[in-house]
Amino acid sequence: MTRATRLVPASYRAALAEPAFRRLLSGLVVSHLGDGMSVVAIAWLALRLAPPDRAGLVVGAAVAAYALPAAAGALLLARWLSRAAARRLVLANSVLRAGALGAVVVLHLLGQLTAGRYVALLAVSSLLAAWGTAGTYTLISEIFPAERRLPANALVGTSQQAAFVVGPAVAGLLVAAVHPALVLGLDALSYLLLAVQAGRLRPPAAASRTGDGRRTGTGFRILARRPELIGLIAVTAVFYFLYGPVEVALPLYVADELTAAAGLLGGYWTAFGVGAVVGGLLGGMLTRARQWPVTIAVIAGWGLLLVPFGLDAPVWLTLGCFAVGGLVYGPFPAFSLALFQNAADPADLPAVLAARGAVTTAATPLGAALGGPLVTAFGAAGTLLGSGLGTAALALLTAGTLLLHARIARGRRRDAGTERPIAAGRRPGVRSRWLA
Repeated sequence: MTRATRLVPASYRAALAEPAFRRLLSGLVVSHLGDGMSVVAIAWLALRLAPPDRAGLVVGAAVAAYALPAAAGALLLARWLSRAAARRLVLANSVLRAGALGAVVVLHLLGQLTAGRYVALLAVSSLLAAWGTAGTYTLISEIFPAERRLPANALVGTSQQAAFVVGPAVAGLLVAAVHPALVLGLDALSYLLLAVQAGRLRPPAAASRTGDGRRTGTGFRILARRPELIGLIAVTAVFYFLYGPVEVALPLYVADELTAAAGLLGGYWTAFGVGAVVGGLLGGMLTRARQWPVTIAVIAGWGLLLVPFGLDAPVWLTLGCFAVGGLVYGPFPAFSLALFQNAADPADLPAVLAARGAVTTAATPLGAALGGPLVTAFGAAGTLLGSGLGTAALALLTAGTLLLHARIARGRRRDAGTERPIAAGRRPGVRSRWLA
């Protein structure tokens, strides 16, 4: 074992030792970088194509088209895709992304790219995004047993966070040198590589048999029978919804209340991104931590770290809070998805994760849409403060609900005479699958 290898925690070494996961991760890292570059390229190309008096409308439509159709695809295509193999879901999403973004480049080179065609192609490219994500995390659940999924989730999520730190900077340099449509072409190529890697995947034979062939219904029908998963989706969606106003309020906070330039706004998001990368990697090592308590702690921590924005705190403090906020948030995606991977039946997991994606994908844009009126009514600092307090309240409500559920479940077991005696040397306590 080399010195560099010894520096990698054992949980990550175990994940990276699996050839199928290494192949999947290599494709995902490249496609995440492509998406990170597209954050800049999509808006910049929209500005190039938009009439001067409609620039804001076209940019907003382009940004929404690259994300929101994923929610519609998760709902409308569930009948056909809910029982598809996980590898095929990743492959289908990658091919569609590559084809639609490649068409943008072709139309640009032919001089036929208009704002309407551009927005339409972006919408097509994102139609299977929720299914592609569902396929990715279903593959992880097929490759690894439950106790080894968290580090794998963390590596995937951290690569995505890192791409949104590096990708926009790279895209800024490329857009200055070439047309933004060509940067989208690089994103298309990144998805072609992911398609190739997904096509070469061969999960373990036992794991690939994700069910008995019985059709159990679409994701939402499955969730209706699993209240613990409904609860997790609800908590995640509200968390993302309460985050949405931050994306609107923070630029106005920098421009209006701090009277600073765009560079400071970039500094806030860079600090958050770096913190999220570090937090995601650290969270992936918490393989023995109870996942629900960590999830609640993340939500509470992020909410409390927004409070200084509403208290006229100095810039150095709010920058530090945003960096720590990224650190706190970093483990959330991996832990949240691990809860689904461990709670849902393997045969149901693609449909359940796609249903989750339909809800969570729409939550942040809806929160951002509310951010405009909130900033108008309460100001940017007041909106950030309200988002933080609302998020902290969500954590308290979630913790109280779980403890109440555990107490009720324990009382029912006691009434039924089925409560197990406490083992010697163990303290009495409340245990529930909600708190696992």
